[in-house]
Amino acid sequence: MNKENRIDYSKSDLSVFISYIKPHKKLFAVDMLLSVGIAAIDLAFPYITRKAMNSYLPQKLYTLFFTVMGVILAAYLLRAFFQYLITVIGHGYGTLVEADMRRDVFAHMQRLSYSFFDRNRTGVLLSRVTNDLFEIVELAHHGPENILTCTLTIIGAVIILAFINPGLTLVLVILLPVSIFLSMHQRLEMRNANKEVKKKTGEINAAIESGISGIRTSKAFANEKAEEDKFAEANENFKKSRVDYYKAMGKFMGSMEATIGIMQVAVIAVGGGMLMKGSLDLVDLLTFTLYVSIFTSPVRKLAQFMEIYTQGTAGFSRFLEIMRTEPEIMDAPDAVDLRDIKGRITYENVDFHYNDGTEVLKNINVTVEPGTTLALVGSSGGGKTTMCHLLPRFYDVSGGAVKIDGIDVRKISQESLRRNIGIIQQDVFMFAGTVMENIRYGRPDATDKEVINAAIKAEIHEEIMAMPDGYHTFVGERGVVLSGGQKQRISIARVFLKEPPILILDEATSALDSVTERRIQDSLDMLSTGRTCIVIAHRLSTIRNADQIAVVENQGISEIGSRQDLLSRGGVYASLEKAQAIFG
Repeated sequence: MNKENRIDYSKSDLSVFISYIKPHKKLFAVDMLLSVGIAAIDLAFPYITRKAMNSYLPQKLYTLFFTVMGVILAAYLLRAFFQYLITVIGHGYGTLVEADMRRDVFAHMQRLSYSFFDRNRTGVLLSRVTNDLFEIVELAHHGPENILTCTLTIIGAVIILAFINPGLTLVLVILLPVSIFLSMHQRLEMRNANKEVKKKTGEINAAIESGISGIRTSKAFANEKAEEDKFAEANENFKKSRVDYYKAMGKFMGSMEATIGIMQVAVIAVGGGMLMKGSLDLVDLLTFTLYVSIFTSPVRKLAQFMEIYTQGTAGFSRFLEIMRTEPEIMDAPDAVDLRDIKGRITYENVDFHYNDGTEVLKNINVTVEPGTTLALVGSSGGGKTTMCHLLPRFYDVSGGAVKIDGIDVRKISQESLRRNIGIIQQDVFMFAGTVMENIRYGRPDATDKEVINAAIKAEIHEEIMAMPDGYHTFVGERGVVLSGGQKQRISIARVFLKEPPILILDEATSALDSVTERRIQDSLDMLSTGRTCIVIAHRLSTIRNADQIAVVENQGISEIGSRQDLLSRGGVYASLEKAQAIFG
């Protein structure tokens, strides 16, 4: 079971963070135990040294003195080993936490609706899955470890110093809240500045992704300079956000160093005064200075940790923004699986508008009987593709209902609904893998033989066999080594492999030349046999066998009927066919 299903993201940020540490609690416990050991060794050294100088040396117990020094040396060697283990184990479980978060955010994005990706650029999302979580390793490791070690060291040092000299300890206790106040005051400014850095990093990634994926277009239009200028602007904004962050961090680090310096000077000054008055001996002052070093070390470590904390929490905050984004389209509590599908599709009084209020469809009423084909024609932007997107619930209707076999698609589980619908889109996406892997995407459990049969039906087998490695040829990023027609036919092979009862063909032959189109149209006709089909077409030659043709324009259906009916009316469709002059 995915961890995301067990984590309540509505809880506080800290609760969610702890939920990711829990699966690795054994490693976490070892890390904390080692941290306690380091703090204990650090606290013991000055106290044991004081005891040796006050008792063993004056009594000339030299053997005991050097034995104690040997034990201290062994303790520090043990401390070094503890530090090694902390580095390995701590960063290890930190990496596991980061990987769990990355897995969950990627899985969650797979479930988010089309509208989410309409609003967010690919490069920005990429930054959230990668860069934003890099610092989680440091935060998950150094966060609890530093807090525990530093807290134990500071409290332990104050208690021991209070026994040695309460008056001198009071000086440190008074200065400590000042240091804490400065930390808390600067933390918010650093966090806000770092969130801005994360945002600008995402914009840079988006600019890089856009520039690289569109490199052929920019070269074709000789617009390389324009792309460089867009990237330069994003880079400049990133640089400024970084400078602002480092200014905030500089103020924080500078104030912390000043506070630490004041502590050290205050102890020497006040301790020196006590020494002159005889209320403090030299050994106790020396012990005090050793504890001040131990005391200020965790304060400095906390100051350095603030940068890690700021970066980690900023990244974690952006991670939670996605995890707390609910899919706009979700399964109904009583959603059912489609079984024994006949394939009757009904659009009943369907309205659709985007979240910004832009109206696309209004009062659409049409029925597609099982095993028949409905063709959608009309000018671009009329709403044909939107009608098709409503069937598999890429978007939900704003009014009315879309039904399959009388069941509202909103009452059908999305996985079941989409498993039974095959889509061949105008813009074909190829994954960066082999031809075999791209075709098998239609049915991941298909055998090689089934994949090859699907390719034969899609009229692409011979061309695949002519490729350097046949079905094991890598297609490159987005299928860059394939022609547009080859990509289109591979996408058709995917659907042949899937064998769904309902088909959506969104200008499926748009990338094919006339000769190839005629070859593959027979395959599409074979694929459509016995299945309910909705076909979007600009080339009217591809819909000559459609049972119904609907003209979609001005947010609705202006004409619907068989080809002969529409031709006899002499309306919009007749004008389109006359313009294309395809049937003689």
